[in-house]
Amino acid sequence: MKFDNVASAYGFYRNMDLKTMESRAQAIRADIAGNAEADIQAYQFELEGIENAMKEKRSEAKPKEQKVVLTATETADDAAGSKMYRSAFYKKLLGGKLTPEETRAFEAVNEKRSAEFNTLSNSAAVIPEQTLDQVLVKARDQGGIMSIARAFNVPSGLSLPVATPGDPASWHVEGAEVEREKVSPTRVKFSAFEIMKVLSMSAAARTMSIDAFESYISDELAASVMAALAKSMVDGTGEGQATGIISGITWDSTNQIEVAANAWLEDWHVLLNAVAKLHRGYARGARWVVNNSTLYSALYGLADDNNNPILMKDLADGGSYRLLGFPVVVDDFMADNDILFGNFSYYGYNLPSGLALDVSTESGFTRGLIDYRALAICDAKPIVDEAFVRVVKGE
Repeated sequence: MKFDNVASAYGFYRNMDLKTMESRAQAIRADIAGNAEADIQAYQFELEGIENAMKEKRSEAKPKEQKVVLTATETADDAAGSKMYRSAFYKKLLGGKLTPEETRAFEAVNEKRSAEFNTLSNSAAVIPEQTLDQVLVKARDQGGIMSIARAFNVPSGLSLPVATPGDPASWHVEGAEVEREKVSPTRVKFSAFEIMKVLSMSAAARTMSIDAFESYISDELAASVMAALAKSMVDGTGEGQATGIISGITWDSTNQIEVAANAWLEDWHVLLNAVAKLHRGYARGARWVVNNSTLYSALYGLADDNNNPILMKDLADGGSYRLLGFPVVVDDFMADNDILFGNFSYYGYNLPSGLALDVSTESGFTRGLIDYRALAICDAKPIVDEAFVRVVKGE
């Protein structure tokens, strides 16, 4: 069964037992590693759905006291997803008093994570997994490359193999020797760059409920920290920040079509040629990425030689657009008159340690403000250059 989004995968697996979900996750990872034709995007949705369902199942299965005192098999990562840790985390931020159980849960998680966020003060704490899930969902819901890129959660500096499309199977003549195909997956290695944001709130915020404060924090983190990562996924330099797809790929005549300014998209065949330029094996799951201005000023209204529109609304997908049959994703960090086409499963971002928050009342003492400092350790970069084609307006 193929899933088009994380929510549908989660809904399918949420009522299954842990053993079944773990078995399916292992099978998916094995297929990704050994099958060059694997649908990476669909598998990514399925794996995230399974992971969310497993977290919920574990949370429901564990008695509350076991979420506080870690057993030999329970890890700090399990505690990070517990209700006890969530309560402790927000009580800390809101100036509340922790119970002994909450204190143990808080220390269990942050003792393990403290080294990962070594530039922050000792009072910094990793946000609960429930809040991180909200942040990521809100960031992806904003669309753009982040919503279709491949998400990783691996230690920074680890070189990770990623399978690329290979040659298809061939018909076999009985008794004839079958030539072995040597699979040479590409590798990606993410660095550990920091994104930091200070949010100042009135001291009155400490009277908010935990649910209300969590909603506010997740909104702010999606709109600031994750937006900074999303922008760098387009044009980041790779120096002290993520490597953007525009700046991270060498564009030349093999993968780019530059159209003269005085003839910009007068001929729809330019876009057809862009599809033709995409290397074999990457078209399945390919998408167009443009900003909103380019969508409506350059693409809207284009027609083929028979005067049929090549940009069509996909009513089955919430009214989003398809261009030459491929989905269109709007990313307003893209420049005007700059169009990307490719398989964004081969652009990845890594958020290995979640997000950390630190609280301080010192800077806002005379103004009655409280500062919340957010930090993410992350990176992003193209994995396979040949998975992308660009159409751009010339001078």
